[in-house]
Amino acid sequence: MEPVTNSEIWNTEIGHLPGTHLLQTWQWGEIKAAHGWEPYRFFWKDSLNQVVAAAQILHRRLRVRGFALNLSVLYVPRGPLLDWSDSELTQRVLDDLQKYAHQAGAIFIKMDPELVLGTGIPDEPESTESEVGHAILQEITSRGWRYSSDQIQFRNSVWVDISDNEDVWLSRLKQKTRYNYRLAVKKGVLVRAATRDEFDTLYEMYRETAVRDGFVIRPKAYYINIWQTYLSANMLTPLVAEVNGRIVAGLMLFYFAGKSWYLYGMSRADAREWMPNYLLQYSAMQHAKSVGCHVYDMWGAPDVFDETDSMWGVFRFKEGWGGTVVRTLGAYDYTPSPLLYSIYTRVLPKILDVMRKQGKKQNQRKESL
Repeated sequence: MEPVTNSEIWNTEIGHLPGTHLLQTWQWGEIKAAHGWEPYRFFWKDSLNQVVAAAQILHRRLRVRGFALNLSVLYVPRGPLLDWSDSELTQRVLDDLQKYAHQAGAIFIKMDPELVLGTGIPDEPESTESEVGHAILQEITSRGWRYSSDQIQFRNSVWVDISDNEDVWLSRLKQKTRYNYRLAVKKGVLVRAATRDEFDTLYEMYRETAVRDGFVIRPKAYYINIWQTYLSANMLTPLVAEVNGRIVAGLMLFYFAGKSWYLYGMSRADAREWMPNYLLQYSAMQHAKSVGCHVYDMWGAPDVFDETDSMWGVFRFKEGWGGTVVRTLGAYDYTPSPLLYSIYTRVLPKILDVMRKQGKKQNQRKESL
């Protein structure tokens, strides 16, 4: 493991690695540094001094009131990055991550690389399984890594191939999606890039969406920091849909190293009849392709592919764009201290549950003002 302190070198090198991801960029580490995490970046090199693996490790120190303890947790968001089919390299990287967790005195180190276990909905004819993915799953569990009760990112997603021309895109759309996209165009919905000055408006619309759909969001400063940081790095295009000059929906399109991500979407409840989200999604794919991307990650799909999953309704919308369901490893934890890990995993869910309830109440209180 070789530490890295140069942002340009870091982003350039990880952009060439398998499984590269937005959450492994230098910018994401700096954003998390403003919220209690310390980012550390490491390369692994081969005998020719070429970078063959990388990991941005977020380090958070835990302060327990009344106790002189130096506890910490480690997280490798959407990493490490490497060719997992290279057995020797995989062993080397896992050995070093486990050693790093011991040396840091961490309760655990969490990783959730974009390691594909399979594609398609399980048990359906088009589904496939990855031999490499399942082999790595066996490897890490044999080493003592545990499937985490705290899944930070979505384990599954929908990826849309945007490498073809738009005629191919349209042919893949499901009938309802194609109809609603054309309806938005017919009704005069217009999509354009938003400006920094409109971020406050977009956050308020995002908060409105959170209240309506029942999910918890962070304070405004957190999102503004993300949006400003990636906009300044030319890795974000904020898009808005307008009807008669009024912003009725928005979408944050991120991109890096030929991949694009739809992370944050927001809309007005009274604008659904214009179907603005359909034109927004299509416009986002067009823009992503124009900046050199070949895949559009719609960010999130159910863990269980039936109506019992809370994401089923959102998934049906995403499914209409003709993408591929991609199932990945999910988050796994390695702990040098099983006792502390057991205590931590019992207490943390209770704390998070209280925080989520408080967050919902705060959002609803603001909405009522």
